[in-house]
Amino acid sequence: MTAKILIVDDEPGIRNLISAYLRKEGYQIYEADDGLKALQAARSFKPDIILLDIMLPGLDGLEVLSHLRRESDVYVILLTAKNEETDKVIGLSVGGDDYLTKPFSPRELVARIKAVLRRLQSPSLKNSPLTTQHLRLDPDSRQVWLENQPLDLTTLEFDLLLTFLRHHGQVLSREQLLEQVWGTSYFGETRVVDVHVGNIRRKLDNRFISTVRGIGYRFEDRS
Repeated sequence: MTAKILIVDDEPGIRNLISAYLRKEGYQIYEADDGLKALQAARSFKPDIILLDIMLPGLDGLEVLSHLRRESDVYVILLTAKNEETDKVIGLSVGGDDYLTKPFSPRELVARIKAVLRRLQSPSLKNSPLTTQHLRLDPDSRQVWLENQPLDLTTLEFDLLLTFLRHHGQVLSREQLLEQVWGTSYFGETRVVDVHVGNIRRKLDNRFISTVRGIGYRFEDRS
């Protein structure tokens, strides 16, 4: 099935450039130039991936993302300017899956989208539920329970937590997590891992995931 990508940016030149590269790859493209149109398109077009500019007229990208996360776990790549470091972190905390800093290479964008789609479209293997002292995770239904209460995780957060549980007690570097969750073709910065781990920690009541200074993270739930 042809992947569908929604491009949200108020600059026609950027939309046209991205659209041209992605259409060459055979993707189905829809464009929006403001926040309200983006939300409407997300609901009607039902994209597999959204490329979302943070600086939008009216409803900005962070507000759009906040609305999206109330109704969808669609994969969102934020498009940011170099001077928007704080917005990058906020955007990932609100529910963005990844980000690209403008100006960016269209070829890098295409490569990153291909890596995401390979992960999203790969057939899922049948796996038994993973259980720890306080957590239960079912890979097939993609559901997680903490103390028998369901957790609301994004697609990427689920994959990250699944990786931690499959390596219970082991120290995983940021590079290992990027390779296993984002894919071997990921070109971004390792800080994206830190933000998403922080999101999961908050949802787990700041339990189970510890930082191993200078290396990465360890998940442990034995008592």
